[in-house]
Amino acid sequence: MKRFLRKSSAVVSLIALFWACEEKGTEKEIPQVVEEVKKAPVFEFGFNLDEYNIVKDTVKSGDTFGKILGMNNFGISEIHQISDKTKSVFDPRTLRAGKAYAFLFDKQKPEKPHSFVYQPSLTDYVVVQLADSIYAYNQKRKITIIEKEGIGTIKSNLTESVLDAGMTYNVAFNLSQIFDYTVDFFHLREGDTFKIIYEERYVDDTIYAGVSNVKAAYFEHKGNPYYAFNYTTDSIANKKGFYDEKGNTMKRMFLKAPLEIFRISSRFGMRFHPVLHRMKAHKGTDYAAPHGTPIRCTASGTVIEAGYNAGNGNYVKIRHNKTYTTQYLHMSKILVKKGQHVPQGHVIGKVGSTGLATGPHVCYRFWKNGVQVDPLREALPPSEPIEDKYKTKYMEYITPLKNQLDQMLATPIEQSPAEMEQIQVSQL
Repeated sequence: MKRFLRKSSAVVSLIALFWACEEKGTEKEIPQVVEEVKKAPVFEFGFNLDEYNIVKDTVKSGDTFGKILGMNNFGISEIHQISDKTKSVFDPRTLRAGKAYAFLFDKQKPEKPHSFVYQPSLTDYVVVQLADSIYAYNQKRKITIIEKEGIGTIKSNLTESVLDAGMTYNVAFNLSQIFDYTVDFFHLREGDTFKIIYEERYVDDTIYAGVSNVKAAYFEHKGNPYYAFNYTTDSIANKKGFYDEKGNTMKRMFLKAPLEIFRISSRFGMRFHPVLHRMKAHKGTDYAAPHGTPIRCTASGTVIEAGYNAGNGNYVKIRHNKTYTTQYLHMSKILVKKGQHVPQGHVIGKVGSTGLATGPHVCYRFWKNGVQVDPLREALPPSEPIEDKYKTKYMEYITPLKNQLDQMLATPIEQSPAEMEQIQVSQL
């Protein structure tokens, strides 16, 4: 009897266990609903890449539009027809080595390209449709403008310090241009500081396309603070410039030098002439630079001489007002004519070694009241300040920008990693 009860109990337990497993198994087998996520189509140059294959390349030296088409199964008669029908929009002669181009192939008809895309710049491109009807059109890529702030400390030269602060060469160039008249970039001091509020361009949200605008900047040099604000006085005439916190222009009447990049090879004064081989007064400043470097006029004025003589070689002389006149010697090429008015910074010629010269340079000569003087020792006059009629609006415009710059001065980014570590430890 006891044995029978034990067997019955075991059977009941097995049935209960089986039933429990059956219920649990049923719970696990509940079907899951899976939603299919559709990928958004990817477009490039306006073409849906689900429908087109794209092949990219760059123009090589010696390439022509006809040669590129010929390598993609187009015959001579087809090439002439395409060039003729698109010449009002796309000039094949504008192709330049190193520039990007692409072919789009229709996935349904992959034998020959459907379209040709040429990119003369990061932001612009031209599409030439090659299949069906032949035509061309110009397009611009999507440009995004992003405002940024930058702050840094001089440790060596300007460019390296800007790059160390996480900014680009474009930012360094803009700072050097803005403060060209107030900061001596050849004698920066370690510890000089700079701040800048600027806008950068990005193509299709990802490709960096340079600095589009500088709104305001600050440079502390040798303990002296310098502010600069970009302000437009006449939007129709695109008349704008940088002014300080009092409305004085950041420019001076004269540029510091007729070249953007240079090396002073000979200064004003007595010297041993390298061609004549004797001591002679040198009444100019020689700026050495590679052959063909653009020469800028240092101030606005009128060209009173543009020609050649045995000593000067190709030269240009400009009268700026009743007081000042400048001259530029040994040019390889003259780019202005007598009587022409030229604005400050206008390219008037190219560096050469014509006349009595041993190597490529420009000899820059400077007259004050009819007497040749050393421009590097002259206290040159400033440009005119902002006009009174713009002064009130200008001061209103720069107030928030100046506050923004001043607040940037107190940010922790100026502190070194070691200083930041000490601060964090002290707060524990």
